[in-house]
Amino acid sequence: MGIFSRLGTLIKSNINDLITKAEDPEKMLTQVLLEMQQQLVEAKKAVAVAIADEKKLQKQYVSETDKAKEWERKAMVAVRAGDDNLARQALGRKQEHETISTQFQQQWIAQKQAVEKLKDALRLLNNKIEEAKRKKNILIARKKRAEAQQQIANTMQGLGDTSAFDTFDRMAERIQLMEAEAEAGAELAGELSGDTLESKFLQLEQGPGGSDDDALSELKAKMGMLEAPKGESAKQLGSGPKVDKKGAAKEEEDLGAAATASIGGLTAEDLKELEDLDLSELESSSKKS
Repeated sequence: MGIFSRLGTLIKSNINDLITKAEDPEKMLTQVLLEMQQQLVEAKKAVAVAIADEKKLQKQYVSETDKAKEWERKAMVAVRAGDDNLARQALGRKQEHETISTQFQQQWIAQKQAVEKLKDALRLLNNKIEEAKRKKNILIARKKRAEAQQQIANTMQGLGDTSAFDTFDRMAERIQLMEAEAEAGAELAGELSGDTLESKFLQLEQGPGGSDDDALSELKAKMGMLEAPKGESAKQLGSGPKVDKKGAAKEEEDLGAAATASIGGLTAEDLKELEDLDLSELESSSKKS
């Protein structure tokens, strides 16, 4: 193969490839249908001309047949008049019209057959065009469905790529960092704003609040699990109600028993002996000591 032949083949192949890529099925089908419609219009015009010719030949055939009959009637008139020579001339004219009528008849019959074939072809062409229209709608629907499937496939393929999700995670981390920076900035701005010395004196004037440990110790003292603070016990003793001497002796006895019960490490027998002792002796011994 020569270089020019190869070059021509290469150019043709490239052109065909460009044409194939540029072809849109929907547009191509629409264009084909337009061309078929134009062909149908031209075919209808041709069939109409053929039908007109058929009608013209039919009229000419009928006209020549009528003329032949008219000359035959004139020949009869000449025979009745006894003019045989005139009758022969009339019969000769009749023969001429019959010959022409026969020719027109043959042409008319042939044209009529041709017109019938053209009508059949026209009906077939029209049916094909209507079928092509229906096929076009089906093909366009199939094309759109294929495009939708291709779009879904491309989307699924894109979801298989983790780069998009990596981008989401990276952006989420950046947003978290921005939130942390914003909180730190707000906290720093709160510490630096206002008079810090005045706020310290305000806290000092308000005094420290009661701690949880103090509240817990007070609760245990009320339950008898810990010895109550000295100030509170003295306050409770001093604030008791006034009673008579007998009641005072009884109260002192109860207080002595309670004090004895609160001493840890005593046995049950020791506690019994302390109950039997006289409260006054307990007081005198405590004073001597």
